[in-house]
Amino acid sequence: MSSLDRKRDLQAELVARLASQLDAARNAHQSAIEGATHEQARAENDKDTRGLEQSYLARGHSARIADLEVAVAAVRALALRPFTDDQPVALGALVAVDDDGRRLTYFVASHGGGETLGDGTVQVVTPRSPLGVALMGKQPGDVVELRLAGRRRELEILDIE
Repeated sequence: MSSLDRKRDLQAELVARLASQLDAARNAHQSAIEGATHEQARAENDKDTRGLEQSYLARGHSARIADLEVAVAAVRALALRPFTDDQPVALGALVAVDDDGRRLTYFVASHGGGETLGDGTVQVVTPRSPLGVALMGKQPGDVVELRLAGRRRELEILDIE
């Protein structure tokens, strides 16, 4: 399988995961709306806030839905290309790093940070995350240092696809 085909598979898997989260958020939003408008949610006195709480919950779900719609569209539109040895890490890159003797692989995407793809072998990182900021613009052979979870990490970029 070519590097580009592998990245297309990862992209499709990430879109499917984000779309699944979007469906779940839409279902939760609908349930919150129903809870806010149900006759049993009507306030029985001035201290009864069940309906109000459900409406706040529905508003939060609505914001999450909007975020996920943007994420799905952005990842779906992500232009994938092969990288050569002289090109730095950018969106769409598949980056292999050495982390204290362990080989880790990251897929740089605009959304979906933290998701694990490809049977658990590839982690999604966004350019806004601390790791993504450290990797962006670097090339094979570069070493990046960062602190994650209170621990100093040194990563050597092995390969960019």
